[in-house]
Amino acid sequence: MAPPRYRAVKKNDISASFKATKPVLFSESLGRPSGLVQKIACVDWSPTGSLLATCTTATIRIWNAERPNVKSSTEIKNAHAKGGAAFGAPGVSGDNVEKIAFCPTAEGTLASSGRDGMVRLWDARIPGAATNIGGKGTALADCRTGSEGPFLTWHPNGREMLLGRVDDQIYSIDVRYMTSADGTSSYSLEATERIHRGNGTYYQMAFSNTGREVFASTKGGSVKIFDYPSMSLLHTLSGHPETTYTVQQSPAGTYVAAGSADSNITLWDTHNWFCTHTLSSLGQSTSIKDISFSYDGTYLVAGSGDMARDVGGGMAVYHVDTGEVVHTVETINCPTFVAWHPTRYWIAYAGDPGGLKVVGGAGTLV
Repeated sequence: MAPPRYRAVKKNDISASFKATKPVLFSESLGRPSGLVQKIACVDWSPTGSLLATCTTATIRIWNAERPNVKSSTEIKNAHAKGGAAFGAPGVSGDNVEKIAFCPTAEGTLASSGRDGMVRLWDARIPGAATNIGGKGTALADCRTGSEGPFLTWHPNGREMLLGRVDDQIYSIDVRYMTSADGTSSYSLEATERIHRGNGTYYQMAFSNTGREVFASTKGGSVKIFDYPSMSLLHTLSGHPETTYTVQQSPAGTYVAAGSADSNITLWDTHNWFCTHTLSSLGQSTSIKDISFSYDGTYLVAGSGDMARDVGGGMAVYHVDTGEVVHTVETINCPTFVAWHPTRYWIAYAGDPGGLKVVGGAGTLV
């Protein structure tokens, strides 16, 4: 059964909708000073939005989206500990988690990449959820990639992932052939398919909504569009003089957004590939490291790469068609990672003191 979607909130009403609610803190501190909370390195919603996953460089935490109490969450410690601790072998703890991402077609499946040169799948179902096997952060399968993977992205079909290694090699991983926890199947780097080797640094890749194209942000500032799976270059979007760190296509398919070190976001019309708007980050000189569209593609938010307290706070909500800032969420610092809920006008963000927060506008069922 598909998750319920909510009626769109018009541009003139979205600010009042957000003002009617207060941000909810999902804190791991358990009463400790906020300065002791570890830096969150990634935020992602499950396909229905019932789960919310974060990672620090050492651990993965899976939250019940309706229960912000840490006691209702699941913590996966040493998820990429050297020595394979996740699969029962002796492991050495360390700061090894790189990225996490929920499978777009399986509510309980979470993927992670680490500095140990592994990609792992986890059963992310929370305690108390209806489970037949596993649950509570159980390791399901893994794949040895040979090197740390700074970015990891799912194909829309939920069967493949792209891994970008630090040496600029791009690998396609078929999750159906990953090594299972019980050892009944085997999959290693030699069996993966290296589909591309870049001649410049890629910071992120994202599939188009159809899965037939791949968008890549680059050190040179452009966004490359590749055919998938051939990885032949189709087009180059040149709109930034500095590094582009993040790129996404809107759920509606009408725009591609790219965030850059030049503090701007460019919006590209996918019909004619013109840049229709350039969005500024509230006048702050901060690199745009993360962007996210609302489920209907109407709104966009961005995360900054700078967490210095003297930069100032505030998270802008942009109206995609007009480029206007229609609301600003008050924050102490610039949020670093942002993610819209898959069916609601809720935004999860990290970077403020205290850890993860979720702020949401009102909405009614369609």
